[in-house]
Amino acid sequence: MSTASGIYKQVAYKEEVTYGVAPGAASAQSIRRVTSSLDMTKDTYQSNEIRNDFQLADFRHGLRKVGGSISGELSAGTYADFIAAALKKAFTATAAITGMSITIGGTAGAWTATRAAGSFLTDGVKIGDVVALTAGAFSAGNLNKNILVTAVTALVVTGLTLNASLMVAEGPIAAATLTVRGKKSLIPQTGHTDKSFSIEHWYPDVPTSEVFTGCKVSKVSFGLPPTGMATCAVEFMGKDSTTAVGQYFTAPSAVTTTGTMAAVNGVLRVAGATVANVTGLTIDIAAAQSGEPTVGSNTVAFQAAGRVIVTGQITATFDSTAMRDAFYNETEISLYAAFTADNSALSDFVAFGLSRIKVGGASKDDGEKTITQTIPFQALLNTAGGAALASDMTTISIQDSQAA
Repeated sequence: MSTASGIYKQVAYKEEVTYGVAPGAASAQSIRRVTSSLDMTKDTYQSNEIRNDFQLADFRHGLRKVGGSISGELSAGTYADFIAAALKKAFTATAAITGMSITIGGTAGAWTATRAAGSFLTDGVKIGDVVALTAGAFSAGNLNKNILVTAVTALVVTGLTLNASLMVAEGPIAAATLTVRGKKSLIPQTGHTDKSFSIEHWYPDVPTSEVFTGCKVSKVSFGLPPTGMATCAVEFMGKDSTTAVGQYFTAPSAVTTTGTMAAVNGVLRVAGATVANVTGLTIDIAAAQSGEPTVGSNTVAFQAAGRVIVTGQITATFDSTAMRDAFYNETEISLYAAFTADNSALSDFVAFGLSRIKVGGASKDDGEKTITQTIPFQALLNTAGGAALASDMTTISIQDSQAA
């Protein structure tokens, strides 16, 4: 028998039809990872009997449960299923807006696309969306280019290119199409989903399989450092685990091949301004899960969902008083970020929209160095957003160019 090696270990998952019951073995999805620490644990109970021999005579196993995380480097499409589970809504596409007459204008960082008739608001374009002009006789510098929307009215979309390239003033261009790229998920007002997954660790060099059932996402954490790869860590709470000699999920789909992301590629906007002084950003989505043990069962029958709480932290050089004053004055601000896999015009990306956050601190370090502020924040429901308005009525929205 060989000793298990992490390089051979394979991780695959599939959404369950019934909570805690492993789904059919076909059509699972392999997932990329840096680590996967899922494991089954048990509560243990030690006898409290007082004995004349001064010794402990019994020790028992109790409730079985699964916990741990899958962590990796952020890439488009890879973690979309788990992100959607945390947000309680599937990723969905916004219908492409076709047949418009579009005029391009503006300046670097504030390019405008003006339509002759209709309404971008009614068609579902929001601040923070990444869009592209995908049809029409536009100049090459305007066509098929990622644009982060910074403002939107019925007739005008204002935005900036994700790769900092220039656009060309022209138009009107007939038969134009504007596309909100990929798909979006957000915490909805109604119709919340409650998904669970079975996740397999397959060790072909032993060989043995461990299938963890009833796994619900309890937290998704994004780390966006100024150097190094952007990261995504997904924490789970699960019901139970089974083992077998052979692989359970037969021929799972191959892992995604999209490029990994680094926070140096993309755009970050805080309080309505593009910023270049941020030295780090984290975003945490905590999707509470809880279950009650019952007499006669060594597993929790069901995990009930709780609120979805979004928090984060910005670290930034102290070259402006804007974020400090947002803390001092309890001023609500916005945060929009889009990170790309490379610097090409139509690169894959993951974008985050938090249109209402409140800063909870602005502490500063010291030393013979650039002074840095640490700025924790709490994201809140944007009650001013909604259908046919410029922003979403949600706490956070996430757009993924390759979400299925």
